[in-house]
Amino acid sequence: MKLTNFPVLLFVIGLSINLMTASVCLAGSDATSQLKNTIDEVIKIAKKDSMESSKGDRRIAMQKAIDERFNYSQMVRRSLGKTYDSLSDQKKQNFIKLFKGLLENSYASKLESYRDEKINFLDEVVKGKYALVKTNIVRSNNTIRVDYKLILGNGQWKVYDFVIEGVSMIRNYKAQFTKIIRRDSYEVLVEKLTKKINELEKGSKATGNL
Repeated sequence: MKLTNFPVLLFVIGLSINLMTASVCLAGSDATSQLKNTIDEVIKIAKKDSMESSKGDRRIAMQKAIDERFNYSQMVRRSLGKTYDSLSDQKKQNFIKLFKGLLENSYASKLESYRDEKINFLDEVVKGKYALVKTNIVRSNNTIRVDYKLILGNGQWKVYDFVIEGVSMIRNYKAQFTKIIRRDSYEVLVEKLTKKINELEKGSKATGNL
């Protein structure tokens, strides 16, 4: 099955690691400041001369910083929909690990690629434990609207979805996962994801197919 959201996913993750100029931030709540802090931390890691000789170390450090701002459990819950509730605790944890591996390996090749871009934090909307942080990315030839959906837990705001120019990463995954499960089975979905991750880890060119 074709992963139509892969270019979108790679782009949005790239935004988190390729912002090599200062960001412009509105006076927002903890949701905005915590998101900005994560982006700033990734930029800091990317600029460390002492780590330039080891791409592996820099990659791990960047992934760690980004992972701390991602809520993979929420991403998986929303991507699988009703199927998630039917899974055992062990299967839920296994799929979260798979999903995390998919995202990490999908943007791994982006970690050594930088461009001069600027992120503007435009606005935020906070409703209880949910927040929407609105931003745009100013590039040399255009401006891209990127909204971050976050959920609050234990004092930390974590991203559970990206919306780029109106396109939701999680909704795209949900549509594709649901189609595979209905056509084949949940087990087939796991097999396809595992195969895709193995291909990415080996550095093969992604075909966009599960």
